[in-house]
Amino acid sequence: MNRLESMSVLIAVVDSGSLSGAARRLGMPLATVSRKVAELETHLKTRLLHRTTRQLSLTEAGASYVAACRRILEDIGEAERAATGEYASPKGQLVVTAPVVFGRLHLVPVIAEFLAHYPQIEINLMLTDRVVHLMEEHIDVALRIGELPDSSLMATTVGTVRRVVCASPDYLAVHGEPSTPQALTGHACITFEVLASVGAWVFGAGKSQLSVPVHSRFAVNTAEAAIDAAVLGVGVIRVLSYQVADALRKEALRVVLQPFESSPLPVSLVHKGQAPLPLKLRAFLDFVAPRLRARIPL
Repeated sequence: MNRLESMSVLIAVVDSGSLSGAARRLGMPLATVSRKVAELETHLKTRLLHRTTRQLSLTEAGASYVAACRRILEDIGEAERAATGEYASPKGQLVVTAPVVFGRLHLVPVIAEFLAHYPQIEINLMLTDRVVHLMEEHIDVALRIGELPDSSLMATTVGTVRRVVCASPDYLAVHGEPSTPQALTGHACITFEVLASVGAWVFGAGKSQLSVPVHSRFAVNTAEAAIDAAVLGVGVIRVLSYQVADALRKEALRVVLQPFESSPLPVSLVHKGQAPLPLKLRAFLDFVAPRLRARIPL
């Protein structure tokens, strides 16, 4: 039995929540996954998993063993990175994730400049609007927009963005400009899932925070589609400021209700904070952070 491989399989089972999920993640036959977990349990002479037809959970012994497995595999990874010289010179691959529009507008140009400076570093950029788990999906750096929950992750703030309410000049000419957030109840609104904006929009902050129900005349699942619809005069949108920067410059959209905006959202570079920090990651953070600050000021 290859114990390290079996440990990796067990962690994949726990993270996936099922044997079949681990098999898909690892590209391994389900029977092989089941056999490797069973071999571990036989070797340890204890049950690691509670299995039912509906769910899978760790036993008490399994929980402590999986935690130890994670530490062991991380230590091996650190040793291998040191042996390959990853800590001696900035080289190797970095996996980076960011929201789709922000990544395309701001991170891609900075990464292009970074790659020109560091020819031995390769970057795999994952653009997605969902929150990616750094540990589970093996992400080196994530660009996050919004307040960060307390965690063991390390964060560097590189700027802030606003939530802005916009409409096209043609729409405002026909329907009038809302003077207060409450006036939105009489307007056609365009909503999309990312900002959880389908039912109500929140303005202000703290004790002055106000939640205003909105009539979703048109609901979509991306900011780009919402912005396109707003430019066409379908209704009012609430998006992040960087998402409509181009439309505002072209005067295809106009910001309304600016005095009522909620607090700006921080933009942060987040990483796992391992020590020692790989040189490729330190080089990336030192290069990218000041350039993003120049593009999105605090």
